[in-house]
Parts: sequence; structure tokens; C-alpha cells
Amino acid sequence: MPSPARKFEKRPTLDNLVEKVDAQRPGAITGDTIPTGYGSLDKLLGGGFRRRDLILLGGDVGSGKSALALGIGLRVAQQSPGVAFLSGEMNEERLMERALAIEGRVAVDELRAATLTDQTRAGVGGAAVRLRGLPITFLPLAGEDFGTVFERLDPLRQVGLVVVDYLQLVPPPRERTTQDEDTALVLRHLKALALNRQVALLVVAQLPGFNAARADQRPTLNDYGVLGAPKQHADVVLSIFREEMYNPGGGVDGATELLVSKNRNGPTGFVDLYFYRRWMRFEDMLDPDR
Repeated sequence: MPSPARKFEKRPTLDNLVEKVDAQRPGAITGDTIPTGYGSLDKLLGGGFRRRDLILLGGDVGSGKSALALGIGLRVAQQSPGVAFLSGEMNEERLMERALAIEGRVAVDELRAATLTDQTRAGVGGAAVRLRGLPITFLPLAGEDFGTVFERLDPLRQVGLVVVDYLQLVPPPRERTTQDEDTALVLRHLKALALNRQVALLVVAQLPGFNAARADQRPTLNDYGVLGAPKQHADVVLSIFREEMYNPGGGVDGATELLVSKNRNGPTGFVDLYFYRRWMRFEDMLDPDR
């Protein structure tokens, strides 16, 4: 005699998800999405970064990785979600100096030497007004171990985005045999951190496998090295390519491709940005700032 059909249990998570989809207006951004402020990138990523995702941002030396990471952090903070920016190379004063340069459209050297014109001084004043009170906190990346560094996030409330600049400076949870093993372990713990704290985690990364002498200098996933850990643990991988670095005077000054080399939940591709080197500022070429 056949056994009675098994009664399926209700699944609250599935029901809640269906209700959320039904209630969402077409094109609306979901609550776990953190728009980057770069319209073309947000469109490709389905609205922006997502909480609980690990996002890597890599590029050749001097390509502007830190500048883009800071620019994204500032744009996210201007949309209200709190931002924590952990830097291993710059203190809060230097980061704020860069933020003034990015937002005020002025060279850092002009800020340091106080050689501002009336126009640039007005731009810096306006930038200072916009930056004052932004929900962005600058923290040091230095520490004895992984846990010590990220305990600094504990007092912060309502953080949507955490930026780490950069991966190779994050102390590992414990000593391993090689640098690659240390970094691979750090990546696993960073992914766990994103999940546990329910934040989007943007991590700047060097490219140990990059070779500028090859025919196509666009970064690939293999350039991130680290025993394949970026491929395994990252949800999104963004790579900066500026042709002017390899073809100076070729008529492409400032033109930047931001490659979406991996996107666990959507398409890959690239978006066109423009890099104002003097200001350390990236802008969206299809959706420029006013």
C-alpha cells in the first residue's frame, strides 16, 4: 500500500521573499541594496552592491583603486547608509584631504600649499559643507590580528558599506605558511564578516599576477592570485583598466573601463568612467555629475 503523500512544511523565508517581490514597485531598489552612486555600475549590478556581499576592487599600481574606493564611499554616505572606511596607508586627515579634493574638484597639492584661486576656494568650501556630518567613519587597518582590527566596527550603528583599503594589509586571523595562504584565509574571514554584520564589504586588492608586458593589459580574475580565493569567495570583482597607463599620448587620457569580471548574481561586462587625475575623481561617462 503506497505511503501517504508527504506534507510539505511551510517555509517562512520563501514566503517572505515572494511577498517582498510582489510588494516591490518595478525598478525600485530593495532594502539590502546599496547604490554606489555611479549610475552605469548600479544598472549593471541590479541596483548596486548588496548587503552580505564581498566585493573586490583591483587594478594595476597607480590605476586609482583607492581613489575610486573613497569616491564610492563618499557617494554611498551621501545617500544616508553609514560607511566605515578602513585604511592601511592613510590616516583620517589624509583621507579627508583626499575627500575634499574629490568633492571640491581641486588638486591635493593646491590644498596642501594653500594656492587656491577664488573659484577653487569656493569649490572647497562647498565640498566641506557637503562632507560635514556625512555618516562616514575613517578607521585604521593596522592591528595585531584580524579580530582586533574589525572590533573597531562594534560601536558603529547602521553601517551599510565597509571599505577596506587594502586586502594585502589586513592582518590574518592566525599565521599560515605563506603570504598567499594568509591572504586566502583573510578573504574567507572577510566574507564571513560581510554575512555576520550584514554589510556590503568593498575590498581594494593588488594584482600579484598582473603582467603589464602582455598584449592585453585588462586585468583578469587570475591576476588576483591568492590560490584562487578571490574566484571562490568574492561575490563581485571589479577591475580598473586605464589604457593611457600603457599607451601614453594615445588620445585616451582619463578614459577608464571598470570591468565587472565576476558577478555572482548577475551579468558581467564593463562600464565607462572618466578619471580626473588631478582631483583623484572618477565620474560616470554615461551618467556624468553635474
